[in-house]
Amino acid sequence: MEMPSRRRRYCSLRMAIFVWFRMTTTPRNYRDLRKDWITLAWLVVAVVVVMILVPAGSRAQWKTHWTYDGATGAEHWGELDPAYAACNAGKEQSPIDIPSAEKAELPALRFEYKSGPLKYLINNGYTIRVNYHDAPGSGNFLIVGDERYQLTQFHFHRPSEEYVHGKPYEMEVHLMHQSSDGKVAGVTVFLKAGSPNATVQKLWEHMPMTEGKEQEVTGVEVNPVGLLPHDTAYSMYMGSLTAPPCSEGVTWFVLKTPVEISAEEIGAFAKLYPHDVRPLQPLNGRVVKESR
Repeated sequence: MEMPSRRRRYCSLRMAIFVWFRMTTTPRNYRDLRKDWITLAWLVVAVVVVMILVPAGSRAQWKTHWTYDGATGAEHWGELDPAYAACNAGKEQSPIDIPSAEKAELPALRFEYKSGPLKYLINNGYTIRVNYHDAPGSGNFLIVGDERYQLTQFHFHRPSEEYVHGKPYEMEVHLMHQSSDGKVAGVTVFLKAGSPNATVQKLWEHMPMTEGKEQEVTGVEVNPVGLLPHDTAYSMYMGSLTAPPCSEGVTWFVLKTPVEISAEEIGAFAKLYPHDVRPLQPLNGRVVKESR
């Protein structure tokens, strides 16, 4: 799973202010100071324009490159960048093997998803992903009890990152959400070989074959509800992002009923990403709960 990138929106603005500070703390005459203020104003304007016109998902999401295997693979993520420290040091990491879960009175999941233009389809070098840049309070929502989470993106893994009783599924989709106060909720939907899935097929028809920027597919609409099973019973646990920076505090809802996609659809993704998964992480005493 990949992180929603809200914090990085302000890094450039902070850098502009830092540059201005360094300039103005050096003794200068009035005319130079006036030029400094004008320079700062232009820097702020430029940064704000970029933030507005360039969606966060089309800018680099990771400062430090990582991979799933090799010298920059999952075992080494925590060594690549101090921001990735949780990948090795965290105690509530994802994915996990879903064991026999504890039955509990959990609220039903409500998916307020709707059809919309396919505007932000991307091959980001790790997976195929659809981003959502809706204004706060608009777009698609997951509602769990009193919590309301907005859909920020969904992406695919092969095979599944989560296991159930020691076994993976052929694929999975992670639908990532964020609440207005910054809480992150992930929904895992397992995908198994069977009948074609119309939503997946629509995405695959326009799937970018090489890493690049977000693409708008004119005239095509997608409804993420097409990736959900009819039965949304689930297991729940506290975990993390499954890709750097591996931030913890993510509530994971792992749906128990898989969705069918065709063997051809699985094969088409596998040609690009045959193994885009992080290894299983220890439970470390965490309790997995299961809806009745």
